[in-house]
Amino acid sequence: MPNPYREIFARPGTKGFSAAAFVARLPLPMTTIGLVAMLSQTHGEYWLAGAVSATFALANAFISPQVSRWVDAKGQSAVLVPTTFVTFFALIGLAAAAWMRWPVWTLFAFALVAGLMPSMMALVRARWSEIYRDRPELHTAFAFESVIDELVYICGPVFGIGLSVSLFPEAGVLASAAFLAVGTALFVIQKSTEPKVDPQRVRAGGSVMRRPAMWFLVVLCAGMGVIFGTAEVSVVAFSEALGHKGAATYILSAYAAGSFVVGLVFGAIKFKSSLARRLLFASLVAAVTTLPMPFVGSLWGLTLVVFLAGSAISPTFISAMTLIERIVPSSQVTEGITYAMTGMSIGFAAGSSLAGWTIDAYGASNGFWVAVAGGAVAFTTMLAGSGVLSRPERQAAMSGRGAGALNPAE
Repeated sequence: MPNPYREIFARPGTKGFSAAAFVARLPLPMTTIGLVAMLSQTHGEYWLAGAVSATFALANAFISPQVSRWVDAKGQSAVLVPTTFVTFFALIGLAAAAWMRWPVWTLFAFALVAGLMPSMMALVRARWSEIYRDRPELHTAFAFESVIDELVYICGPVFGIGLSVSLFPEAGVLASAAFLAVGTALFVIQKSTEPKVDPQRVRAGGSVMRRPAMWFLVVLCAGMGVIFGTAEVSVVAFSEALGHKGAATYILSAYAAGSFVVGLVFGAIKFKSSLARRLLFASLVAAVTTLPMPFVGSLWGLTLVVFLAGSAISPTFISAMTLIERIVPSSQVTEGITYAMTGMSIGFAAGSSLAGWTIDAYGASNGFWVAVAGGAVAFTTMLAGSGVLSRPERQAAMSGRGAGALNPAE
């Protein structure tokens, strides 16, 4: 029986850039949680730790699409080297500011500059798009990267917290800087798989957000991000309310496991249905699986519900990323995927904040209603945009070629 994952790595260079990208994308979740672990120990103030971490996360959410637009215009190597250099020293500056107890404003300044960190999740998908554009292998490649994303968001926080607690407070942030430097260097030196640059097409097309279809996908990702953010906060609060706070780790692992397992299976399936219809169904499943969350009364019940909710994550994001590759010009894939990631990051921040407020006001179980709202936003967005999102695929079928350069609004 053929293994579709073995097939996508048959091309020379694919194993190398994917492995390097795994190392280079660890710093994003490591830095976010590493800042909290570092500053809560060095300064003893969680509000400061959370505020600095949020500054980094939001700065990255808004800056990274512009960095990716620059990547599409100038090339990955040309942009990754200077942006990684600046980000590396900003992270070193954060660690130094915490250790030396520099003024608080320096922490926020360095966190803002560190937001220049490139979106490696988008960059690695751009390489897959260059290799397998308009071929079924791209679906499998995007599925594989979604599974790797799950591993990154499992391993990153563990490294960030574990190093800071077991060694010294700044260890997590310093390790993040090291992973960024090493992973990016290994990624950049692999020139054979780097996407070709066509600056004229980028300038002629303008921002990918001029395409109405992209707005639907970004809002979809924001709705999914709300579910993520709510789950992280509400699971911890629910476990603590039942007197077993440590169980939150295992429950959240079940969430990641559901997405991991289903992502592998989903990527191996050869679908005949359209991407837009597939994405509509995936968003429906994601919305439905949030409905039992507010009514669960036990940790075992929550584990099962969270596992089922996680199983809807990978199909949604795999389909969304593949659809972006169809919608935007081939020269702007990095920018398009980064905007989707930005939507998810904003949704995550909003979900965790709203869930925290709801839990404080109405109790742990009611925090999950924020996840229900996020699922509703994701599904209704897909319902409203299904016609626009299916148009590029119909155009591709009629023309017999990929719809990457087509504007679905036309």
